[in-house]
Amino acid sequence: MANIRLIARLDIKGANLIKGVHLEGLRVVGSPGEHALRYYQQGIDELLYMDCVASLYGRNHLAEIVRSAAKDIFVPMTVGGGIRSVEDATSILRAGADKVAINTAAVANPKLITEVARKFGSQCMVLSIEAKQVGMDRWEVYTDNGRERTGIDVVDWVKRGVSNGAGEILLTSVDREGTRKGFDIPLVRAVTSEVSVPVIASGGMGKTTDLLEVVRDGEANAVAMADILHYGRAGVGEIRTLAREAGLGVRRYG
Repeated sequence: MANIRLIARLDIKGANLIKGVHLEGLRVVGSPGEHALRYYQQGIDELLYMDCVASLYGRNHLAEIVRSAAKDIFVPMTVGGGIRSVEDATSILRAGADKVAINTAAVANPKLITEVARKFGSQCMVLSIEAKQVGMDRWEVYTDNGRERTGIDVVDWVKRGVSNGAGEILLTSVDREGTRKGFDIPLVRAVTSEVSVPVIASGGMGKTTDLLEVVRDGEANAVAMADILHYGRAGVGEIRTLAREAGLGVRRYG
């Protein structure tokens, strides 16, 4: 199995790094630039920037933040929120991002997945999915930062997205996001069992051992962390050491 990737998730509103619960009740945490640089210096594998209000306003505002980060940070950066066209993706990638994550616009126009994958390669096209549980082992796709129902089954959508060209899945549990209660393991497993592309588990990491569970039981390929890092409840090095000691493959750092 390839190394498990440790990813710092940075949810952005305007110029601020924010954090919510269930993608709501957003609180300002600080400067995205300062946090990103700190996580990079601690040895994070990747950064994930999400513009939390972009879908409301119809555009992504992260180009300048990414452009600034790219001067000092040299790990892959994925950017999502409000990317509605190949042109939007182009501008974000030119600013310094390595991948784009698309949710709302992909649901509205599934062909966009194919268009982005054809132009930049599948590895650049991350299908972002916000999932809420709607029944026993059933989850529905939500859009607009967890606000809008779609009626689409998550597993069906994942399979369609991959067939359209998505090279990676960012799977966020809206139910668990910001709760510190651990990942939705059945959700992650339901997705990883159906597709061969990498799946990033996001939403719910409250303690370092949650990472072990979602990798072992959910078979996640990467873990996105926000709350646990932003509030200093664990550092990147501590999490990496735990993963290594538990026998997981992680990138060596330092």
